[in-house]
Amino acid sequence: MRMHFPSTVALASLALALSAPVSQAQEEHRQLGAHVHGHGTLDLAVEDQRMSLELEVPGMDIVGFEHAAQSDEQKAAVANATSLLQRPLDIFVLPAAAGCRVASAEVALQPEHEHDDDDAGHDHAAHEGAGDHDHDGHAGHNQFHATYSIDCADPAALTAITFNYFKLFAGAQALTVNVATAKGQSKYEVSRDKPTLDLAGVM
Repeated sequence: MRMHFPSTVALASLALALSAPVSQAQEEHRQLGAHVHGHGTLDLAVEDQRMSLELEVPGMDIVGFEHAAQSDEQKAAVANATSLLQRPLDIFVLPAAAGCRVASAEVALQPEHEHDDDDAGHDHAAHEGAGDHDHDGHAGHNQFHATYSIDCADPAALTAITFNYFKLFAGAQALTVNVATAKGQSKYEVSRDKPTLDLAGVM
């Protein structure tokens, strides 16, 4: 019987309970809330031969703006980003020995409903002066939400993930990665400077 992929809320609650040291970047992310430019979240669960992933990241990180696409150039940027996000094995590079293939990939650009009118939790300072950061032309902030199912012939060989994500999306700076496997749950931070996640001993 296959387990259901843990919800983002469940994994977030679990992550808060972990006793592992929390980095400064993680603490800042927690205090600022979900909407922090450059910082997204990846939830990853593995059971049997199925890896399930859920990615949530601000539109600014992926296409350089977060309002609804207006110009032809912006619409093309969204279409290109969506196409890239639909190829998870190009974004998250897995060991060849694991023999993984994509079972499903769904990508959506949607409003971030948690965003308050007063912009609480939104890190504007990091993007002051950015030409694409226009708050007058939209009613909220869009985020990319992607869910993936990946089947692997040998899940035990999933000892590391290399995040090409940072090469593909110039605005992306870091991801908080919540991992759930039969051996337990863990929370990690990957970044542009440290794009490889070591999963040895977790699978």
